[in-house]
Formats: sequence, structure tokens, C-alpha cells
Amino acid sequence: MKKKIVFTGGSGRFGSIIKTVSSKYKLLFPSKKELDITNLKNIKKYFQKSKPNYVVHMAGLSRPMKLHEEKIDLSIRLNIIGTSNIVIACAERKVKLIYFSSSYVYPGKKGNYKEDDPVKPEMNYSRSKLGGECAVSMYDNSLILRLCMTDYPFTHKKAISAAYSSFIYNKYVAMVIPYLLNEKGIINIGGKKREIYQFAKKFSSKSIKKIPLSKVKNFPKDSSVKIDKFLKVIKKYTRQAPICPKRFELLK
Repeated sequence: MKKKIVFTGGSGRFGSIIKTVSSKYKLLFPSKKELDITNLKNIKKYFQKSKPNYVVHMAGLSRPMKLHEEKIDLSIRLNIIGTSNIVIACAERKVKLIYFSSSYVYPGKKGNYKEDDPVKPEMNYSRSKLGGECAVSMYDNSLILRLCMTDYPFTHKKAISAAYSSFIYNKYVAMVIPYLLNEKGIINIGGKKREIYQFAKKFSSKSIKKIPLSKVKNFPKDSSVKIDKFLKVIKKYTRQAPICPKRFELLK
């Protein structure tokens, strides 16, 4: 019998991509009504019914970023309390938990951050993701992915100049999720360090306008990450993986 993976937030952008990736597992994508991360009783009931082997926790509040500044109650309820509820339910059933965090939890000053570097988020969004990390890290049977990920194709008409990141498209992240399920701890996921505007300009088919970094409140100047640990893990599965490290065009 195939092992089951429950994806919270699977009805979102990333969920539509991951659905096409692997036939090795039975993938479950509960709706918000079926799995309400703000309701611990509801989560436990769903897990009792579905009996997952893994939970990939993607649900929460992401963008627009300004919403985390305007409605901190919503940000806290979804990203911190909601994640804590998922951790409690997973721990109760001893289910492996994989948490989608963000590279923005790093200070965003010098870039090239390693997993064991200090964290100091500058935005409410990244603070909320770090709050979720705190709960997840209390559970030994877990993996935190500090993602530097954006949608494919690049969906925005503008991109920030003079700010650097290690963006990689969500379609590439989807390809490697099945090979990360049994890892633990923290792993940075991303690509080559680039100016965000240059990334958008290179990998978008449409014209992209610049947004000066000075115009974006509290946005990190350099949130790029080291991905050595990520590549080391993927190399273990080169023969089985549908895409090996050398073929990640955004890592070149």
C-alpha cells in the first residue's frame, strides 16, 4: 500500500504543481473546510480519518506581505497558532512533519546564510514563519525547509532592484519534495544568488519594471542562502530523481 502524504494548503499555487510529481505516494489535498489549521479538534479528526505517514505543512498566510503588518491577528492565528496545532496533532500520532518556512527568517543583511546562522526576521511575515519554526523544532520527527521560492512563471510586473535572493521556481521545489521526506532538521532550498530584478528579467517573458529597495518597507537587502546541504541530500538520489542537481537551470 502506498504511503500517504497530506499537504495542508494544497489547494494553493504549489499544490497544483505537486499533484503531478510523484506516483510513489498517495497524495491528499484536503480543503480548508476538511482541514482547518486553526481548529485542533478538526485537525485531529482529519488525521484520524486519513492516517497520513507524512504531513507537508504549507497552509497559512503568505501574501500580500503588507497584510501581515495590517492584520497581525490573522498572521499570528494562521502562521503561528495554526502551525502549532499541526505540530501537536502530528506529535500525537507520531507523523513525520515537513514545514514550509522562508529564507526571510535570516537577518537579510549579508546573504549566503547557512542553516546554523542566527535568525532575525525584519518583516512580520518572516516573524510569523519563525514563530511556526519554533513550534516545529520542538518536535523531533520534523523537517524545516527554509525556502527561497517564487511562482513559475514569474507572475509579477515589478521586481525589487538592489536586493538579492536565491530564488528558485516552485516547479523545481515540487520535484525534490519526495526526496526530502525522510530528512530532519533544517535545510535551505534555493538557487543561485541574484539580484531579484535581474532574476525576474532573465526568467520572465514579459517586461519587468524596477522597484527601488528604498520604496519597500523592511525588505531584506540580501536574503540569499547557502544550498550545500540541499545539494548533498539530492545527490544521494541522483539515479532515482527525475531531475538531478546539475540539471537545475536556476542553480547554474
